[in-house]
Amino acid sequence: MNRSRGRSREHDVVLWGATGFTGSLVAEALVERLADTGLRLALGGRDRGKLEALRGRLAAIDPAATELPLVVADSHDRPSLDALAASADVVCTTVGPYAKHGHELVAACVDRTTDYCDLTGEVPFVRNMIDRHHDAAREVGARIVHCCGFDSVPSDLGVQTLQEAAIERHGRPVDDITFVLGGSRGGVSGGTVASMLNVVEEARSSRELRRLLADPYALNPEGERHGPDGPDLTRPRFDPEIQRWTGPFVMASVNTRIVRRSNALLGWRYGRDFRYREVTGFQPGLRGAVAATALTAGLGALMGALGWGPTRSLLERTVLPSPGEGPSAETRERGYFSITLHGRGLDREDREVCLTGKVRGDRDPGYGATAVMLAESALCLALEGGELPSDGGVLTPAAAMGMRLVERLRRAGMVFEVR
Repeated sequence: MNRSRGRSREHDVVLWGATGFTGSLVAEALVERLADTGLRLALGGRDRGKLEALRGRLAAIDPAATELPLVVADSHDRPSLDALAASADVVCTTVGPYAKHGHELVAACVDRTTDYCDLTGEVPFVRNMIDRHHDAAREVGARIVHCCGFDSVPSDLGVQTLQEAAIERHGRPVDDITFVLGGSRGGVSGGTVASMLNVVEEARSSRELRRLLADPYALNPEGERHGPDGPDLTRPRFDPEIQRWTGPFVMASVNTRIVRRSNALLGWRYGRDFRYREVTGFQPGLRGAVAATALTAGLGALMGALGWGPTRSLLERTVLPSPGEGPSAETRERGYFSITLHGRGLDREDREVCLTGKVRGDRDPGYGATAVMLAESALCLALEGGELPSDGGVLTPAAAMGMRLVERLRRAGMVFEVR
């Protein structure tokens, strides 16, 4: 069942958490689109004074921002969230950790048949929302779309773009895709650190949660949590197929689960035996081996330190940014990311084919580029919602918006290409 989408509500988009570090970047990205989209945007948060101050700063981008409506609510006050959700076609939220602050907002959006998008990279939270709300959201036609930033848009839409090209050119999807992060530069915000620390803390005390985090099909529908993929890469490895040294990619534990859920939600468009992995790529020689080993050791040391109370507290006090902090404007503008997707399979005549996908962005991946990805996701749901093929449910970017979001991101400067 699809909800009627005629822009009949008071706001097209309410940006919840607009005054936070990432929220303010998303607000800037949306305000930059006011003039050419006619978007009816509202800014949401807990503190009216901070919202008014943000609205004043946004006027430097577009004077029309001075007229933006403000919505005051609280993440743990359900009546205020119900009113917020009822006022909007789409709620776009940056308020994390989502496991602490996101449950009631998702429930309010489902109850009010409101579309929703967020930036979470928290697998346990997404699994919880699937279990609690997928069936109800599907019944009423509310699209709940998680992971609409660097977690996991480049992975999810990059794979979809490559697979659609394979189907068009060769009559069938490829069987195997390896995602290789070739390079990136950017900073880390306190909000991302807080979400990561929350997952680590919960996993320390829950064997069930640790099993969930280790399950490569953790986000697949019930009854479909199986397939050919095994654990994510945790050690240096020379990959003979791509002729490079590889090491772990810190976001693989989120992105791979989202891609596999997309495949299931899209009716197994990539095939039931589809294999997918994500790695960080290095040079093929000795220098690459050393770099891959150093990355693996560094990630292992960091996770060990975060998992032990005394060292975790020390890192929080001395190194890790606090919520509300993040990279400077200069760091964000100098940032970039470059991803290669290596696809292998067979054509209609069972001849081997190889396709190479590229996903690139010219901003800091976690913040500059992520702000654009989330903003365009909200715009896609709000302005093209009636034209999207997806029904309601707890969805992924590919399953909810697919190639329409790819085209939006291309116009916004991201590269999605297949050779």
